[in-house]
This record gives sequence, C-alpha cells and structure tokens, in this order.
Amino acid sequence: MNRNFLFASLLLLGLQVPGVPEATAQAKLPLIYTSGTMKAPKVAVDLKQRLDYASLTAICQQLAKAYPGLVKVETIGDSYEGRRIWAMTISDFRTGDPDRKPAYYLDGNIALQDEQASEMALYTAWYLLENFKENPFIQELLLQKTFYILPAVYPDAWEKSFSVEASGKPAKSSLGLYDDDGDGLVDEDQPQDLNQDGFITYMRRKSANGKYVADPKNPLKLVRVKPGQKGEFELLGLEGLDNDGDGKVNEDPAGYQDSNSDWAWNWQPDYVQRSASRFPFALPENRILKDFILKHPNIAGAQNYCNTLLTPTNHTVPVAGSVYQQEENQVKQDLEKIAETLLPGFTYTSSGLDWYNAYGGQLEWLRAARGIFTFRNELMSQNLKFNQEFASVSNQDPEQKALVTHPLFQDAFVEWTPFNHPTYGAIEIGGYKKGYSYGSSGIQLEEDAHRNLVSTLFQAYHTPQIEIKDVLTQTLPNGLTEVSATVVNTRLIPTHSTHDLLNKIERPDYITLKDSTVVAGSFQIVGKATSFHEQTYIPAKLEVPTIPGRGAVKVRWVVKGIKPNLEIEVDSRKGGVVCQRF
Repeated sequence: MNRNFLFASLLLLGLQVPGVPEATAQAKLPLIYTSGTMKAPKVAVDLKQRLDYASLTAICQQLAKAYPGLVKVETIGDSYEGRRIWAMTISDFRTGDPDRKPAYYLDGNIALQDEQASEMALYTAWYLLENFKENPFIQELLLQKTFYILPAVYPDAWEKSFSVEASGKPAKSSLGLYDDDGDGLVDEDQPQDLNQDGFITYMRRKSANGKYVADPKNPLKLVRVKPGQKGEFELLGLEGLDNDGDGKVNEDPAGYQDSNSDWAWNWQPDYVQRSASRFPFALPENRILKDFILKHPNIAGAQNYCNTLLTPTNHTVPVAGSVYQQEENQVKQDLEKIAETLLPGFTYTSSGLDWYNAYGGQLEWLRAARGIFTFRNELMSQNLKFNQEFASVSNQDPEQKALVTHPLFQDAFVEWTPFNHPTYGAIEIGGYKKGYSYGSSGIQLEEDAHRNLVSTLFQAYHTPQIEIKDVLTQTLPNGLTEVSATVVNTRLIPTHSTHDLLNKIERPDYITLKDSTVVAGSFQIVGKATSFHEQTYIPAKLEVPTIPGRGAVKVRWVVKGIKPNLEIEVDSRKGGVVCQRF
C-alpha cells in the first residue's frame, strides 16, 4: 500500500488529511463517511452516553456473533472482585494465524482517571468490524495485521466509576482495602454524599481567618486570598463524616493503588512513587495483562490512553542507555506529522515524566522489558470541552477552564447548600465536581473516539510489513548455485528496536531458504553494514538481528546443484511470517 492510498484511506475514515483540499478529496472519494457515522451497523453502539460493564460485555459478545471470521472474544482472567476481563482478537482469520501476524495491542482504563478510555478501545474494535466489508484500507489492514483489544482491563474500577462514590475516589486509584489510620478498620472513613445530590463535592465553612474567597467571576468557585486580603471561607475537603469517631474526617478513604505504577520496570515503592503497589505486579489485573502480552510476542506496537499525547522518544527514567535512539526518533518524527493533525491542540512530547516523576508504568515496561513500540493517545476531554491548547500541569486549572459564564458548562459546579455537620457544625456543601474535566460525553465522546481511532489505525499500519523481492540465481563453478534475495520492511517500525537489540530481548528474525543442500549463507543489513556477514552454522536459516523500518536486508545462499528449491521464509516475531516460492 503506498502513501497516497494510505491518505485516501484516512479520508475514507472521515478525516481531512493535511495538504488535500476538501473539495478535491470528496470529488475523488465519494464514499466519505462523516466522523462517527456508521452505515447500517450490525451491532448498535451509542456513544452519546457512557457504557457500563454489562453494556460493554454485551457489545463484545454481539460483535463476536456478528463477525465470527474477524473477531474472537475470550476471557483472560478475573478481576479483584470476580468480573471477567475480555480480550478481543481482531484480524481476517482467512488470511493466516492471527498470532503470527504483526499485532497492535490496545487496552482501556489502565489509567483509571481517564473514564472514557474503555469506550475509545471498544469504538476501535466496533469500527474495524463494521467497516471491513466496504473499506479497502481496513480490509488490507486486517489481512496483514492483528489487533488485540482489551476494552476494560480494570472492570471493577470501571463499574464503580458510574457510582456516586467515584466522584470522591482518589485519582488513578485501583481497588484495594487499606487501613490508612491504623485503627484495625479498612476504608471506613471515606468521602460520602452527605446532601444526597448525586455528587461528592466539597465542604466549606465561613471563617474570617479562612484562606479562600468566592471567585468574583464565578461565585461557585473558591480562590485563595491574595496577600493582605481578608478571607471568607476555610476549605474542609470533600464532603464526609467522622465514621469511626477518632475526630478525623475522610482519613481512611477507599484503597488506592495506582494501576499504572505496578509494572516491573523501574518500579519504586510507595515512599518514592505515591500509590505504588507492595511489589511489581501485585495487582491481579496487571498480572493477567502481563501474561497475555508474554503469550503474544507478535505484538509490535502497544497503546493506552491518558491526558497527554506520548509516543516513542527518550524518557528521563534511567535505563541502560537511551531506550529510543536513531531509528526510533525517526519513527517518532515521521508519525507525529500525521498524528498531531488527527488530534489537534496537542503535540508529541517525550513522556509524562516531563511533568512529574513516575515509575513502574505499563508503557515503560512494554517498551523497555519487551522491546515494543509504545503510544499513549490523548483523550482530549479538556481540549474538546474548553477549546484551548494543552497547557503544562503547573498551568492547568480545570475549574477556570470551564466557561463559567456560559450555561452549557454550569454542570461543572454544584450550588453551595447549607448542611449541619456533626464535627464541623454549620457548613456548606458544593463547588467544583471532582474529576469533571476528565470525562467526555455526548457528541464530544463520539468525535474524540473517531479521531483517536484514526490515530490508532495509522500507528498500527506502520508496524512491520515484510516483503521478499529480487530473488535471483547465479551459476557458480563446481556445480554450485548462488541464490540471492532482498527482504524489505515497507513500514516505519523495525522488527526490533535498538533497545531490544542492545539487551537481546527478542530472538532474531529467521530468513530461511528451504533447500536441503545449502552449504553457505550470509546477509547484509542495508545501510548498517558495508559487507555481508557469513553465518557458518545452519547456513540455510539466517539469524538476522533486525529488519529496519523502511529498510532492507540482502541475503545470499550457496547451494549444491543447478536447480535449487526457491522457497524462502521470513519468520519474525514482530514482523510476521512470510513464505513464498519463486
């Protein structure tokens, strides 16, 4: 597939490609569906509202029933509370074993504060299946590739995100029981919806010595007093009670473990990485995911979702040398030109570590322990809601970003109402809804899902694609024949990252001439070596370290006889298996 066809395919997905005038594109491609539009789907999915665990499970099962030749749905284990974790394998099963094609791994809600991530992952699976019949880009993509999509890897947290208690749950927390105050009870003193309005918001109390005043631009919001300014309120935290009678409020909240600080690469304990687990892979869900990934070494690219757009570049967490070097940086530069257009308002950056120190992350483990190219897609909820460019963490103020003067965004706040608190006395409950800025809803969710879909497909498209070309024979003296060929990777991502090669994570690629009379074999990685490397042991089966992105490997064999068996097989863990007879 050439670059022009890829651009045309992205247009078919409903995206305008830079440099292609809209009128021209529509004239050439009349079957352009608008963003989020589905033509007579077999399985109805309404993304104008969030999907709970039961709805997500039902849709996965319906898709498996509607498209048995394209998707297999299986449970790979149970969550902490016993809910099944679903994995979807999506490929054109008629064109080969999906576990031996280059694969792209995608999961939802590993970062638990990103509430709409599961819908994003499910939308990708749904769109691939529903459009396979009529979209040539998707047809070729599933012919060549496999998608492993796990919509809800933390189904317990996903289900609880629909509850009132979720609005008071610590950000990025996983389920667990902890005795924070050492009184022998667990999670007994956590935020509660005291005024029964369906939200857990904040408590404030009038005080001349308070450090807060009402924002003159938005009386529902509290702002800190300026030097010399007299305060009006003291902020008492999220609404809640002293349930255990120790004189403290909300001091033993719901258990908190960061599911994205539990992975066994540069892991650090809780005193270094707040909310870290007791040891790497302490969380059962992460152990299940780890086992699934290890069982699928064909995964060449992996993605999850977060609030920053991240791709393969150097990270500041120390590793043995630069994890991403020349080839990976070139991949990043080429991919970002398109992906930043697909997700406007954001730019590629090196890592979340640009804003805070983080350890034991999922993508870091995938990249550094498994040699997989990793991507983290921006969910854009704040950008979509507030139509503002991305700001650094230190400059973000989600409350201020809400267009408080516009009625449409008044649901970011709750009116302050009086409440007689048994510990604090006369207080008021209300203010900003915790976590409001993280979620999308309605048409925003659907639009965001479609843009993330196209970015995902573009990244998956550039996992390795192997072709065998220029097979030639040459007669040599003494009844010998030389067989030569060129093995080409037509996509941006190599079969092995530089970090993989330096640390010998994955086995080499095998390029085999299936002739029993091979007496010599050699190869040359084009652009990396000036001469051929001879392999003296098992010369028929050449062990090639990598096939570079948009690069080639030249191979030569010497065989006995004048009519060799011209069947060549390339067996690459991340590049798939290609076997051709010439």
